[in-house]
Amino acid sequence: MQSVIHAVEAKYKKHAVVDVKSGDTVKVHQKIKEGAKERVQIFEGLVIRASRKDSLTSTICVRKIASGVGVEKTYLLHSPNVIKIEVTKRSKVRRNYLSYMRALTGKNARLSSVEFDKRGVNDIPEPVVNEEVVAEDAKTE
Repeated sequence: MQSVIHAVEAKYKKHAVVDVKSGDTVKVHQKIKEGAKERVQIFEGLVIRASRKDSLTSTICVRKIASGVGVEKTYLLHSPNVIKIEVTKRSKVRRNYLSYMRALTGKNARLSSVEFDKRGVNDIPEPVVNEEVVAEDAKTE
């Protein structure tokens, strides 16, 4: 039974996602559909929770302050509506769930940043496609 579940999950998983951790400041590019139009909306904030890393249902909770009000959004990493996640800053934290950040404001809400390879983290390799599968698809068309 497990192999059937893994097979279905593998079908819907993205080939690779950015390694996002708690304490990262990220830009999430999300596809928004309004009537017949589609646009990309960017939400930039602090990741306060990253859960179920290797699962199809892996999520991140991103928090930002908008007009003096805290806004939190939870994103499924493998959702087709999430186009891209870009890590802009990485901070040193010692826990996975940063709920204490909700109570902090102003300079108290700062986290100490850590050096990291921005290009290495944000570059996602292209999926490896078998040439045989591509050749079979070309024959069927």
